[in-house]
Amino acid sequence: MQLTSGRKLVFSILLCESVGIISGLLAGVANNPWFEALQKPSWNPPGYLFGPVWTVLYLLIGISAWLIWKSPELINKKRKAIVYFAVQLFLNFWWSIVFFNFHSSFLALIDIIAMLLFISLTIFEFSKISKLAAWLLLPYLLWVSFATALNFSIWYLNH
Repeated sequence: MQLTSGRKLVFSILLCESVGIISGLLAGVANNPWFEALQKPSWNPPGYLFGPVWTVLYLLIGISAWLIWKSPELINKKRKAIVYFAVQLFLNFWWSIVFFNFHSSFLALIDIIAMLLFISLTIFEFSKISKLAAWLLLPYLLWVSFATALNFSIWYLNH
């Protein structure tokens, strides 16, 4: 069955939003006593900010993926971009679980650094196919850069 462009858009957004929702539920992010007990830097954002920020970021990530998916470029030209996208989304899924469920800020730091690398590679590859798709990932790159510094700070303050 051939998906219409609208269905591809909905699927792409739902896929990305589901990564965040399922990962957050499996990780037990809400009301996590282990996390509450950690020392955090003074610039740690309030917890209520993360849900809305990630919801918007997953929306942008989904739209970006859709732009690549619907692109008339041949699959051979899109393959590397799609692989990098899948790897960064996989790493994104596991970060919350590793951090909040396994209580490992160090392994989460390794995960988020790899995620940052694959987001950068995804942006580079997406830019060859759609400049807009690449630009839509910039807020995600910036937020994950901030989250990497935050993850490092939490690890450093608590190891």
